[in-house]
Amino acid sequence: MFSVQLRFTDATIFQFSALTVHRQLQLASTSSHVSLSSSSSWRRATASDAHSETSETLERRWDNLGFNPVKTDYIYVMKSSEDGSFSNGNLRQYGNIELIPSAAVLNYGQGIIEGLKAYRKQNGSILLFRPGENASRMQVGAERLCMPAPTIEQFVEAVTTTVLANERWVPPSDKGSLHIRPLLLGNGPVLSVTPAPEFTFMIYVTPVGNFFEDGLKPINLVAENVIHRATPGGVGSIKAIGNYAGIMKAQAEAKANGFSDVLYLDSVHNRYLEEVSTANVFVVKDNTISTPALGGTILPGITRKSIIEIAQSQGFKVEERLVSVEELFDADEVFCSGNAVCVMPVGSITFMEERVDYGGSGFVVSQQLYSALTNIQMGLTEDKMGWTRVLN
Repeated sequence: MFSVQLRFTDATIFQFSALTVHRQLQLASTSSHVSLSSSSSWRRATASDAHSETSETLERRWDNLGFNPVKTDYIYVMKSSEDGSFSNGNLRQYGNIELIPSAAVLNYGQGIIEGLKAYRKQNGSILLFRPGENASRMQVGAERLCMPAPTIEQFVEAVTTTVLANERWVPPSDKGSLHIRPLLLGNGPVLSVTPAPEFTFMIYVTPVGNFFEDGLKPINLVAENVIHRATPGGVGSIKAIGNYAGIMKAQAEAKANGFSDVLYLDSVHNRYLEEVSTANVFVVKDNTISTPALGGTILPGITRKSIIEIAQSQGFKVEERLVSVEELFDADEVFCSGNAVCVMPVGSITFMEERVDYGGSGFVVSQQLYSALTNIQMGLTEDKMGWTRVLN
């Protein structure tokens, strides 16, 4: 057997703990190998210019943030050993990666993604939101795909180290957040359908703008009854990298027809709600909030879990059960939840050419839950749930 490495072009390696990250980065040499396109207002950072921008320039950059990848300063890389354990993680300068053509992740999709955010408080410190939940979810997904995974402690430490190394890319609290994307890849060579002999855990980050700069903006959904997101016994309940390509066709067709996104139904009865493309869904009627029960085809969203706990603490009755498409036509509100959007109200849903509109109540429940959750995430209120982790 021969070894295959995931190589980072012209990447200098730095090994250190999160507690010493800033002092080490000041000593680290930098490379100009990775550059940004001239059309972008963002450029590659160096140690000498990390704090050289004027406040006016930085403010202009934050104002132009969207939800697109920005090349930041450092990524985190950790490889598996022969026994499947991970060790010796390190930071490397952001740059292109090289994979062997026979890598399992390229040929058979053996890979897991995660997503979480870091927020800057008004006092300048940085918060992570429930990173241990992401670590646990990655472990569940890895087991399903015959992959080893970092321990929860390794995962959280890697996220912490990566965020601190890229601290200057964390936007001000009113401008956005730092999107954190952990990846677990089967990068070893395979030809037949078999688990990779080698795995790599890596993290990159990118600043993103706020989805709702002027308040919550409802979206318009179409319920899809031909294409299905997941099937029983499949991998719909984990963040397998291949899960998302399969929804692109339905999503593209929906947007071409004027809709914001797609609401998927179950593949057995073609009647029960499952998910929006990358978000969980909730249906509000009176004081009851219903959401599809987890059962193997629905992703156990961390935002979903948090919304359920907040709603219960506020006196709502929360039901996790089968929710039929017919219930949409009698609902007071419908909203989605996910890492990217937090809570997103639904303005209308169209099913079989029949449209139902919401908003008569002013999206009161959506707004209430959105405010409660984002106030915790951004450190604007006391975290009585114990969900946030202060980095500095």
